[in-house]
Amino acid sequence: MPRTHLAVAGTSIDCDDPVQLAHFYLALLGGELLWENSESVGIRTQSGLNIVAQKVANYVPPVWPSTSIVHFDMDAGGDLAGSVAYAVECGAREIAEQPDPRWRVLLDPAGHPFCITTEVYDG
Repeated sequence: MPRTHLAVAGTSIDCDDPVQLAHFYLALLGGELLWENSESVGIRTQSGLNIVAQKVANYVPPVWPSTSIVHFDMDAGGDLAGSVAYAVECGAREIAEQPDPRWRVLLDPAGHPFCITTEVYDG
């Protein structure tokens, strides 16, 4: 049987409060609300990424940097300090120990790490 190509439909993020987490990413990245209920909230960012915040019973936030974690890398568009400040205004927390001056590591409201950088991937 021939294999078909798959496409990423979205990224699901576990949390205890899907409404809070989805609205954080909506404020941070812009876009549109796809749906919202007590168990999950879906958004589509301006760049076309679908993010689903999903409620998980007994949710425990990841531990960074010791746990293997998939995380978002976000382009600061040349203004690292301003982008970090905006993320904090949206509800992010900046971690105390930063591993690289070209990147800033922050935590979303559910404790997931994400990075902001001016180092854009050029393929």
